[in-house]
Amino acid sequence: MSAEPPAPGPAAAGGGGPPPDGRRDPAAGADPRGERPAQGWDPLGDETVVIRLDTGTDASPAGPPAAAKPTGQSLGRASRTMAIASAASRLTGFLRSLAIAAAIGVLLVGNAYNTANTLPNIVYELLLGGVLTSVLVPLLVHAQERDPDGGEAYTQRLLSLSVVALLVATVLATLAAPLLTAVYVPGGGEQAELTTFFAYLLLPEIFFYGLGAMMGAILNTRGVFGAPAWAPVLNNIVVIIVAGIFLVVTAGNEGTAQSLSDGEVLLLGIGTTFGIVVQALVLLPALRRTGFRWRLRLDLRGARLGEAGGLAVWVIGYVVVSQLGYFVQVRLANGVPQGEPGLAVFTFASLLFQMPYGILGVSLLTALMPRMSRAAARGDRDAVLSDLSLGSRLSALALLPVTALFIVLGPAIGTVVFGHGRTEVSEAREIGLVLAFSAFGLAPFAVTMLQLRVFYAVKDARTPTVINLVMVVARIVLSLVAAAVLPDEHLVTGLAVATSLSYVVGAVVGELTLIRRFGDLDTAGTVRACTGFAVWSLLAGLGAWAALTLVSSMLGTGVLASLVAVVAGSVVAAGVLVVTTMLWRSAELDDVLRGLRGKPRATGPAASAGKHRR
Repeated sequence: MSAEPPAPGPAAAGGGGPPPDGRRDPAAGADPRGERPAQGWDPLGDETVVIRLDTGTDASPAGPPAAAKPTGQSLGRASRTMAIASAASRLTGFLRSLAIAAAIGVLLVGNAYNTANTLPNIVYELLLGGVLTSVLVPLLVHAQERDPDGGEAYTQRLLSLSVVALLVATVLATLAAPLLTAVYVPGGGEQAELTTFFAYLLLPEIFFYGLGAMMGAILNTRGVFGAPAWAPVLNNIVVIIVAGIFLVVTAGNEGTAQSLSDGEVLLLGIGTTFGIVVQALVLLPALRRTGFRWRLRLDLRGARLGEAGGLAVWVIGYVVVSQLGYFVQVRLANGVPQGEPGLAVFTFASLLFQMPYGILGVSLLTALMPRMSRAAARGDRDAVLSDLSLGSRLSALALLPVTALFIVLGPAIGTVVFGHGRTEVSEAREIGLVLAFSAFGLAPFAVTMLQLRVFYAVKDARTPTVINLVMVVARIVLSLVAAAVLPDEHLVTGLAVATSLSYVVGAVVGELTLIRRFGDLDTAGTVRACTGFAVWSLLAGLGAWAALTLVSSMLGTGVLASLVAVVAGSVVAAGVLVVTTMLWRSAELDDVLRGLRGKPRATGPAASAGKHRR
């Protein structure tokens, strides 16, 4: 699992390392006073979804209607709306992963496809992805706040420059496909040849990843989160259909590299790229409904794009550092002998790891990012830290129970999701075992991503890069140690554990850096709250373990038995959580629930002094 590049929006369907979190639909914008709501596309019908963020008092001049600023709705409602879309995205992403694993397995063909499928993500992130998904939201919000035209011209110039850069990068990367393959697949041979074939077909995704991320950032700053959050679902559906056709076409052969024809490889590669094309282009009608009309504008003199460039340098540094860590892990995973768990197992375990974060954490962060950016633009430090406090505690409350379930039910979950088609049950359980060993990093990962958003909101891109450098150095060192001391069959597990440990390091370093920058964050209060949430999660995990033990003793560990175990364990764990929280009601839980409902937080001298609960 690789560190997610800093991005406000959902991770690529299926998440993991590293599809970008950049993907992200609207209609008429709202004016600064909120009389006219921003409207979003409803994929379930023709009705309009209304999503408005509470941005507080705005004293800046109103821009034209097309660039109007969203106001109104509580963070809880915005997050819940996005959580529904993210849940659908992650669910279909799971089905997509299941279909791909069933179609190509987790050995040579699976490793080649998954390696090639990461290449467009890697190049996109290295060249532009981190800039598009992290820097642009604060910059677009600031332009909306200060420009007489509400940031319209500024947005047009940024979009034009991004499209040109993406086109050039896509052409160059596709031409360099053999070189990129050689970097990530040591030793050449059959796997390298198949990876290169896939790479030629998948690298054009770079352009459409970037286009979708840029349009999603524009839509998010206009208070519209619907279509950008739902677009990955269409991508997943396309790939599921392609994988199903592939299974039918290749029925009867072994599904190995030797048995695949060029036409079958073309089907899988072009079909995967077509999914990304659909994901990006579906946002165009939504962008028009916001009132935004894009035209190519390369008149960059006096356009203040140097501001974006200054921030972009540090974000590019962030991404370069992240990809260096990912490069080391991919090389190590691809270096294991054929027949042992390799990159495909590592990738599919990452998808499972990222799912709860993609549903809960990313939804929260995407709703928080414009709000924190507006607060920072007004100089409202207290509001920024209040959102940081709420986000941190809510992340722990949501993800610690999931962590307990992953630790207990990981192998069963892996079996249910991946134990089909050309993936054996034993291979699927290996995926789940990797998930179980690395699940402890889920909450620290979410907290670290939230911490980094605070720095981006105040237009500081340097500090996240420095924090990420510390994380990646830790990850590389731990990964190399794992490669040196673990046998081949356990190397992928060691790499996943190294990644989760690096998230713990990142959360600690991020907290210390925030304290130095902003003062007291009530870290002791955060630890107390998380300790209480962890105890509840431990009890829920014990309940799930009892259910798993009972089911396994009666039914075994096959796919059907694992499904029963996952359902039974989850139900028991949920029941334990409900009973525990009713019997042991805490002030920390009440505080988080009040913030989620959008109720006012305490104000006054203490708040002004920076005594924020975190």
